[in-house]
Amino acid sequence: MAGAGKTIRVALVYPDLLGTYGDSGNAQVLAVRARMHGLRAEILAIGSGDAIGDDADVYVIGGGEDGPQQAAVVAARRDGGLARALQGGAQLVAICAGMQILGQAFATADSPSVEGLGLLPLITRHSNRPRAVGELLVEADPSTGAGLVTGYENHAGQTELLEGRPLGQVLAGVGNRYEESIDGFLSGQVVASYCHGPLLARNPALADLVLGRIPGVVLAPLADEPWVASIGEMRSERIAAARARHRREEVLEAAGGAASAARRWASALRSSGPGSGRRSLL
Repeated sequence: MAGAGKTIRVALVYPDLLGTYGDSGNAQVLAVRARMHGLRAEILAIGSGDAIGDDADVYVIGGGEDGPQQAAVVAARRDGGLARALQGGAQLVAICAGMQILGQAFATADSPSVEGLGLLPLITRHSNRPRAVGELLVEADPSTGAGLVTGYENHAGQTELLEGRPLGQVLAGVGNRYEESIDGFLSGQVVASYCHGPLLARNPALADLVLGRIPGVVLAPLADEPWVASIGEMRSERIAAARARHRREEVLEAAGGAASAARRWASALRSSGPGSGRRSLL
């Protein structure tokens, strides 16, 4: 158990700016999972006009649009509390735009490069590729014990890790960027991902990972409650949906390749026909 009298403090950072797609639910999941394991827990909602204390155990940052994203960077840099908390060993869960702003720089619709908080070794850039939207399925790093991680992605930015390791390998969807099949960032203090859902509701093993990293905390075994099985059922449904998306994309890609080949062949035939001045390919 946690130290005598200890309460797990979960800080939800700027939910008024960074809370799209239910990402604020990650803080709720951490608190509920802590209580399920026999611990006390409280959520501290920190608005963009509030000071970020450095005494919480876990900090949760969600996604957001370009304007709120830039406002969050300005507020967090001016405050400095989040940086102090991480320097002090706190845990961090960051999703999508929340992950982007923690990096060295990120892109918006108005600027190809906005200075980030510089707390994570990553950079996010513009891309000419289609926006990444849909179910995301990731095989998590074995050290997490999370197995398959499921979520929903919706982002235009493409994130490159400058060093360190990702949360896992992408099996379906895009993840960090089209050029490599990885998602998020993982360290001894940080779980970051492009998975909305919320991430920890879909993947409670990651919530337990974060809680178990808090100094002085030992997680008691979970009671065998009937409703716990429903979490597994939801995960199975979402994993199946992600795999179905992957199969559809493979079919469309194959069809597009075949159509492109057919067009090239037809063009070659036309150029080699009568009056073309070229020898027939037939």
